[in-house]
Amino acid sequence: MNILVTGGAGFIGSHLVESLLKLGHHVWTLDDLSTGRLDYLEGIIKNPRHKFVQGSVTDKKLLKKLIAKVDLVYHLAAVLGVKNTVEDPLKVIEGNIDGTRNVLELAYLYKSKVVFSSTSEIYGKNELLPFHETSDRVYGSTEIHRWCYATAKSLDEHMCFAYAAKGLPVTVLRYFNAYGPRQINSQYGGVVARFIRAALMEEPLEVHGNGRQTRCFTYVGDTVSGSIQALKKEANGIAINIGSNQPIAIRELAKLVVDLTKSKSQLVLKTYEEAYGVGYEDMKSRVPDLSRARSILGYRPTVRLEEGLLQTIEWYKQHR
Repeated sequence: MNILVTGGAGFIGSHLVESLLKLGHHVWTLDDLSTGRLDYLEGIIKNPRHKFVQGSVTDKKLLKKLIAKVDLVYHLAAVLGVKNTVEDPLKVIEGNIDGTRNVLELAYLYKSKVVFSSTSEIYGKNELLPFHETSDRVYGSTEIHRWCYATAKSLDEHMCFAYAAKGLPVTVLRYFNAYGPRQINSQYGGVVARFIRAALMEEPLEVHGNGRQTRCFTYVGDTVSGSIQALKKEANGIAINIGSNQPIAIRELAKLVVDLTKSKSQLVLKTYEEAYGVGYEDMKSRVPDLSRARSILGYRPTVRLEEGLLQTIEWYKQHR
C-alpha cells in the first residue's frame, strides 16, 4: 500500500514507519519537526520506499498533494503533553482540531482510509473501570485548561465518526500511555522518559501528587502492533483501545526505574500545583477494556513492563 504517516518522525510515528517499511509498504512521512527528530528516521531515511517531507498538517495545500498519492493515512501528528495543555491551550486546541479536519476532509476527497491516533485522556475523570470504548467521558470545568487536550481529541473523534457516517473508512485508536525508545524526556513528554533520564543522571525523580495514581504503560512495539492490525476493514467506523491492562502506581514505577538503572536517585513528591500551577486535576486510574481489540484486531500486548523498561533504559544510555 501507499501510506502517509503524519507525525512520522515522532516517538510512536517513527517506530510505525519502520514497521510499515518492513512489511513492504511505500511510506511518506510528514512531520514539522517541532517535536519529531530526523535522527529517529536515520535507519530508513534512504529507503527507496520512503520519502520524508517536512511540513505541517495545517498546510492544506501540501497535505492535499500527499493524500492524493496514498491509500491510507495514519494521523499521529498532534500537540500533546501536560505542560502544553496548561501553558498554551490555544496551541493544543488549534493544533489538534485544525490538522485533523484537514486530514479527514482530504482523505474523504481521495477515498483514503484514515487511522486516527486518539488517547486514553478521552475518558477523563470517569472512575468506572475498565474503560470500554463506549464508556462515558467525564471532564472538569472548561475554566481548567488541563482538559483542553482531551476535549480537542474528543472533537477529533466526533469528526472521524461523522466522516465514517458519510462513507469514509476510519478507525480511531485510543492509546494508553505508550513508552519506549525515542520518547521525549521532558516535562512536555511522558513520565517514563522523565524518570529514566533523572535516574541515569542521578537526579531526584519527581513524583506528582501522592504517587498512588495508577496507569497502564504500553511498550511502543505493542502500540505499533495494534496500529498495524487496524488496517483490517472490520475496524472501520469504531474506536478501539490499544494498550496494556496491567496498572502500576506512579510511585512504584519510579522505584522500579531506580532499581533497574541501579541509580542512587531519590523519589521526591511534588504537588500538582508546584508542577503545573493552580487548578490542575488528575485521574486516579486508567485501565482499558481490551475485549474489542482482541476480538476485532487479534491484539494482545506481549511486552512486560520490566522488559520494556530495560530496553528503553538501554536506548537512553546510548543517546544521552
